This record gives sequence, C-alpha cells and structure tokens, in this order.
Amino acid sequence: MAKILVTGGAGFIGSHVCKYLAAHAYEVVVYDNLSTGHREMVRWGAFEHGDVRDDARLRSVLRKHKPDALIHFASSISVGESVQDPGAYYDNNVLGSLRIMQVLAQEGVRPLVASGSAAVYGLPESVPVAETARTAPINPYGRTKLVMEWMLEDFARAHGLPWMVLRYFNAAGADPEGETGESHDPETHLIPNVLKAVRFPKERQVALFGDDYPTADGTCIRDYIHVMDLASAHVLACEHLLQGKASQSVNLGTGHGFSVREIVDAAERVTGRKVPYVIKARRDGDPARLVADPSKARELLGWQTRYSDIETILRTAWAWEQKKVQ
Repeated sequence: MAKILVTGGAGFIGSHVCKYLAAHAYEVVVYDNLSTGHREMVRWGAFEHGDVRDDARLRSVLRKHKPDALIHFASSISVGESVQDPGAYYDNNVLGSLRIMQVLAQEGVRPLVASGSAAVYGLPESVPVAETARTAPINPYGRTKLVMEWMLEDFARAHGLPWMVLRYFNAAGADPEGETGESHDPETHLIPNVLKAVRFPKERQVALFGDDYPTADGTCIRDYIHVMDLASAHVLACEHLLQGKASQSVNLGTGHGFSVREIVDAAERVTGRKVPYVIKARRDGDPARLVADPSKARELLGWQTRYSDIETILRTAWAWEQKKVQ
C-alpha cells in the first residue's frame, strides 16, 4: 500500500482527495496548519499539524511517515486577495512550495503532484485552452502558481524531482455522500455564493460581475469541474509518477463552459428556488471565456469525468450547503 502525504489536506479539494485516496487503498497523512482548512475534514488518515514554510517540521514529518509521494494543496487561492496583499501570496504559495522542494531534495526525492491553476494563462488568445498556450498570468495569484511550476522544472533538473502540476479550471461541487464540501471564509467562488443566496434570500444577493461580455447572454463563461473528478485525477497523477513516467503540467477541465447566467438558471432548477442577484461592473482581468482543452489528461492519465455535468455539481453543492449551520 502506497502512502501519500497531502499538504493542505484539511481544505476543500484536499479533503476530497484524501477520501478518494483512502477509498482506493492508499494510506493518507494530512499535513495542514488549519489556517483555512478544517480539522473535522481530516477523516481519512493521520493528521500532522504544520506549516509548509516550516522546513524543520516538514522534515520531521517526512522522516516519521516516509511517504511514497506528496500531493501539495497548501496555498492561498483568492485572486482578489492576492491583488490586495501580494506579499502574503508570494510568502505562502512560493516560499511554501520552495520549502517542500528543498526538503525533498535533502531527504530523498519522491513524486510531487502540485495544485496548479488556469490563472497561469491570464487572458488566453483562444479557447479551449491547451497546455501549449502562452502562460501570461495577470494577477499575483496566477504568478505564484507559474513560479511554482518554474521551480519544479529547476528542481527536476538539479535533483531529479518527479512532478506533475494539475492546472484546475473551476473546481466546484461536493462529495456525493455529503461527508465533506466547500467551506471558505470569506467565500469567493460563484456556485457556493449562488447557493448561499438561495438559502438566505433576505440576507444575501449574489453579485454577477458584468453583463456586457461578448457572449450569448453577456456574462462570462467558465469551465466547471466536479471536485471528485479532480480527486481522481490526482490519484492518476501519483500513479503516473510512481511508475517513473514523465513530469509535466496538465489541464483539468471538461472542455465545456457555462455562463454565469446559465449557472444561476441551473441553480434555480436544482433548488426549486429563485436566486437573488445584482449585476455589478466587470472585474479587471476577467476573460470573457475560459474553457479547458482536457485532451491531454484523458490521453496521458486515462482520466474521465463522472460527476461534472452541471446538475450534479449543483445538486451535490446544494446538499452540502444545506448541512451547514450558516
């Protein structure tokens, strides 16, 4: 049985990956500082409290558990927050990733699957976006993810570090069995905010940023991927690297986009309730369309989506939202 150390395993995507790993006979160790993660979401493996920037703590955990591979989620994820406080993002995302690579170089390299982002593409020249597209991030968050990729390439050349970066498009949905889900504070993602507005219509309105994009209904289009489909891709990526196959970056998306208004309409169908919303001005840097070309993930990893139709995404997210106290 292979053992996987998951940094940030108490968070949204990390907790789903831990559940998927455990269900597929992997031994799991979660390493998380609980700054944004939740201790109650660590249910599928051992827990080690620690920060990825603490190289002494990270080294001790590696020596104790001797994992066969690592999956790295421990990073800050809000584009808007990264613009307001870029230093915090470079500190957590870049320095944290660097510390992991340095410790691996010192303690014995082993495969590292890292959480990437479509933000590295910036404003793509065409869609769907393939991995060969120009990388030109337009915000600090996206830049930190691209710097991480550059560092991985350098550590692979210098130390033989096997790596794979999975560039997510829009992660959404929740565990179909309702054991974990999305719980950010503050919440910046569209789908949970739409569902919060449905649940508390007198207290909340969801903001739709821009209705004058060059799309069919004027709202921007994104590629939504169910979090459990993301989880399966991480396990396939670990297996790919453990078999000694090539390091590279891979998109994770469906190849199909939905506009913001289409998400609102689908949420109303799934919940049977109206979505209270308000139209606001466009946000700087939001592309009109951002949709993945997922063919590389299918061909390289044999990856297929099971849950990423929009109704399943919304149905599972709605079930999770209704379980929350507030």
